[in-house]
Amino acid sequence: MRPFVRPLDETLVLVGRARTGLYMPVWHVDDGANPYEVEIALVDDLRPGDVAVLACDGPSERIGPWGELLTTAARARGAVGCVTDGLVRDIRQIRQQRFPVYAGGIGPLDSKGRGQMVRMDVPVRCGGVMVEPGDLVFGDADGVVVLPRAVEEAVVQAALAKAAGEDRTRADLEAGAKLADVFARYGVL
Repeated sequence: MRPFVRPLDETLVLVGRARTGLYMPVWHVDDGANPYEVEIALVDDLRPGDVAVLACDGPSERIGPWGELLTTAARARGAVGCVTDGLVRDIRQIRQQRFPVYAGGIGPLDSKGRGQMVRMDVPVRCGGVMVEPGDLVFGDADGVVVLPRAVEEAVVQAALAKAAGEDRTRADLEAGAKLADVFARYGVL
């Protein structure tokens, strides 16, 4: 995802399957309407290993779809994280729960009267990346990547091979080898 989607806690790692929510901007709430209806349905339907991926057409300065209470509900259902290109709030409480959350920004706002989830479990564009329900989501201190199912196995294998090459490179560099020689040997930098 684009670099503005950052972790609230850089010590946590996120791996799970995308459950998507699509937000649209709004400027009012109709009398008697529940602006949280679709959002509640998504959170209540989260399962173990799910990652809520909330697309707010970010970076958004108005839509804050995630906070402490949604974190609490998601954790209770076994979900493993949330990714949004919108804002998050209640960050101290989220950090205390050690629940991986990646967001486009931090602000005290919620979504009421600013944004409303209009669809769930549909393809979305979040943080500049297309995300389909069920895609593999990985996040660490460097950011978030999304692996479509069609290429997931090949990408995971390539990433593991790259990591193994980096391990060999690091070991040689720590032993005093020159960077140019190690790069020529392994082709990893």
